[in-house]
Amino acid sequence: MTKSLINPLTFLALLHDIAVAAFVWFAAYLLRFNFAIPPLHLQYMLQSIVWVATLQGAVFVAYGLYRGMWRFASVSDLKRILFAVASAAILVAALLFMLSGSIVIPRSVLILDPLLLMLMMGGSRFAYRAWKEHSLYGIALSQGKPTLILGAGDAAVALLKDLSRSTQWRVVGLLDDDKTMLGREIFGVKVLGSIATLGDIRRRLGVEHVIVAMPSEHHQKRRSAIDLANNLGLEVLTVPAIDDLMSGKVSVSQVRKVDVEDLLGRDTVLLDNSGLQHLIAEHAVLVSGAGGSIGSELCRQVLKFNPSILICLDISEFSLYQLEQELNALKITTKLHFMTGDVKNKQRVKSLLEQFQPAVVFHAAAYKHVPMMENGNVWEALSNNVIGTHTIANACKEAGVEKFVLISTDKAVNPTNVMGASKRLAEMVCQGLQVKLAREEMGTRFVIVRFGNVLGSSGSVIPKFREQIAKGGPVTITHPEITRYFMSIPEAAQLVLQAGLMGKGGEIMVLDMGEPVKIAALAADMIRLSGLQADEIKIEYVGLRPGEKLYEELLADDEHTMPTPHEKLRIAQAREVDIAWVSKLLKWIEGTENVNEAIIKNELKLWVEEYSQQHKVGLEKHFILDVEQVTLH
Repeated sequence: MTKSLINPLTFLALLHDIAVAAFVWFAAYLLRFNFAIPPLHLQYMLQSIVWVATLQGAVFVAYGLYRGMWRFASVSDLKRILFAVASAAILVAALLFMLSGSIVIPRSVLILDPLLLMLMMGGSRFAYRAWKEHSLYGIALSQGKPTLILGAGDAAVALLKDLSRSTQWRVVGLLDDDKTMLGREIFGVKVLGSIATLGDIRRRLGVEHVIVAMPSEHHQKRRSAIDLANNLGLEVLTVPAIDDLMSGKVSVSQVRKVDVEDLLGRDTVLLDNSGLQHLIAEHAVLVSGAGGSIGSELCRQVLKFNPSILICLDISEFSLYQLEQELNALKITTKLHFMTGDVKNKQRVKSLLEQFQPAVVFHAAAYKHVPMMENGNVWEALSNNVIGTHTIANACKEAGVEKFVLISTDKAVNPTNVMGASKRLAEMVCQGLQVKLAREEMGTRFVIVRFGNVLGSSGSVIPKFREQIAKGGPVTITHPEITRYFMSIPEAAQLVLQAGLMGKGGEIMVLDMGEPVKIAALAADMIRLSGLQADEIKIEYVGLRPGEKLYEELLADDEHTMPTPHEKLRIAQAREVDIAWVSKLLKWIEGTENVNEAIIKNELKLWVEEYSQQHKVGLEKHFILDVEQVTLH
């Protein structure tokens, strides 16, 4: 404390408070005696004023009232003043009780003094802050672009507070559908009406910019507000997502342009945090394919539940390096290990499991690009997605890993391409490895999670459209009627964790993907959000690619679903296979390495009954084989 008093400003603040304490002691007497203090009481007041003010100053120092700066006075400073003044009042009263024979102080003075002292000390600090802010930001209040904020909730209040010092934005009003807020003021800015009145208010105030500040509202409500503002020709901005705000990664004032993810965004996922804490906290967790879009997000989500060790496994050194740079920058206690390796390498996988003994393994490593896997890479797709899955899954079973979660895809449903068929086979491999266990028995529990496209993942349509728009077009779409399901990468990763927690073993968990999105409408939205008109960027339809569907499905025709306690998860019941079937499948894949791809695709139908080639390839010889008789070629 002595060190802090060397600061001249701190010393002046202390002198100010001691002077205020002396003045307030005198003012309390004036009020008590109606501004006519009797001579005897005036003498008592003069005898006590010096030591009372000095004693109160010492208490203020002890309570640390001079650590903060008046310019940033806040409610916490006010609380500290309250406790300090109350303590000083009790101490003064106690000393006067001990000196009762020599000095008589009216009890009303002992009550008036702390009240006046609290008022003057707190008032002086907030008056100084108001003056300082006016001198620093007063000019800014008349500057900046006139802006309306859509929403009047917590996020809008925080945004309004942050923007009050901005020279870029000048908030002229708020709009909110809550009727109880109409006409009220927040930091001097009035709630002018409902969001539906945006057009009238925009013309009246000459506003060209709006900021949508409703991160916790239902997605459809946010989408409706954004569409309304866009249709009025306004420049629309939005605040960061609620997850980013809660995590502290960004502040609400970091407004940005509305992106297509905001239009396709979905509501916040409710997680069983206590259950996930039990599953992950203080345990080792391994994520394969950790450098990919889903794998890297899984790593981020897993870290929120404080595992003791996180093993990030990927075959791509560069992807692992990027993930390493990101995660090592976090202030976490979890031990991070970035391991290169191929999931088909049995010895490497076994060694990692023995070394780290993970309780949970998330298997996200896979070849996933449909056209690339369809021609020229058929065997590689089957080898990586099926044999790779079996290698790591079987190693987990032998190592006694508690849970193995396979990341699957909607393309595994009635597949029309090799990639989808390979993922369906990967699902069946996990089902075949699952030994029926009672709830209390030990053994690896295999859980499969199936979902559709994720926004912004590598190779997805949105980054491709962005690049094409940046180049001036054209935007290429395979078919005018093609639709896809979309969810955000964080939502997909969160639901994978939730499904992994809920799965008892052998289930295929299907994520609620919401409504399918028409790709042509998605392209039009992206063009408009880029500040361009539809006639400025050409859209070309180039025809379906090999193995591509018009409509993705989440459930096969012969499957039915059962509800789960989580509203966004259902259990798909598909045909089951046994370990003998899995052994024959692996033998068949291993034996087709040098076989013509057309023959492999034709024989694939015997293993995945619902598989049908979209583009039939003529075969010189038609093979009809019984699954039980398939042998090495």
